[in-house]
Amino acid sequence: MRAPRALIPLLAVCGAAAVVVTAGAGAAIEGAPDLGPALADGAREVPAATVTAMTWNVCGDAAPGCPLGSRPADLVRDIPRQMADVRVGGRKVNMDAVFLQEVCSGHVTALRKTSQFKAWSWEFAPYRGADGSPRKCANGQGRLGVAIGSRERLTDVRATELPSPPGVRRVALCGQVGAWHAKLCTARLSTARWDDDPRGDWRRKQAQKVAEVAGTGRVVFGGDLGEQPESRHLDVLYRDYAECDQGPGTARTGAKTRQDWNGAPVEKTDYLFASAPAGISCGVPETPVRSSDHRPVGAVVRFPDRDAIIEAR
Repeated sequence: MRAPRALIPLLAVCGAAAVVVTAGAGAAIEGAPDLGPALADGAREVPAATVTAMTWNVCGDAAPGCPLGSRPADLVRDIPRQMADVRVGGRKVNMDAVFLQEVCSGHVTALRKTSQFKAWSWEFAPYRGADGSPRKCANGQGRLGVAIGSRERLTDVRATELPSPPGVRRVALCGQVGAWHAKLCTARLSTARWDDDPRGDWRRKQAQKVAEVAGTGRVVFGGDLGEQPESRHLDVLYRDYAECDQGPGTARTGAKTRQDWNGAPVEKTDYLFASAPAGISCGVPETPVRSSDHRPVGAVVRFPDRDAIIEAR
């Protein structure tokens, strides 16, 4: 089992499995904009930070397999309920950030107005169709896309279009949180029906772009990637970051997050990554989630202070 350079990571508990993970070193992409915090050797003042986060594909549009797609008010009520029930290592943890996919702008507007989230910072980015127009949700819920909610203020928020087939142009959404000296990012990659596209490998290209825009500073990235852990399309993310349920060493495993029509888990497609040298642990509900076809992933991420990083080298 790998030993961390700077911080002993938390015990990662996901379902019945228990694993210890240590983030791998981030790799810079030549010419890519790195919006993360500057962490040169002289930046010794960056303090330690602990960030709790949840990622969840809420299946928010009125489509087959989306239980609350036609009941937006019920879904808006269920999102904070799921956040309040996140367990890591058998304990409930209070959320600092949430990453939502397949969410409608109307849901995000409603969340902003709830008493629980009025002080939070919320950002939304829509998917776009072949003509560049935003994808619309049913029932007057606005546009379909991804969102980030943060207890601390989000700044320098950017939506980056990912390489995509013509049907749906995917997007990655990132924002800085100065209080944690970290960047938060989310995305949902293209769906499996594009696998046979002769121009192919869309998810590999999309994962590469996500790693590029997330950068090499402190990063927490959550999303529905449409792939199982062993997929080569996710190699770049596993190379540059650590996934909260990836297992010891370089093992790529994890509790199943996508459910069938009966609520039974069928495969892992939802992920929470963090950059080196963070300690990261996570949990996935062991019982069916009736409001979506995905189960959420919750995590605790502990970034050491900059002095600890330097001294451990």
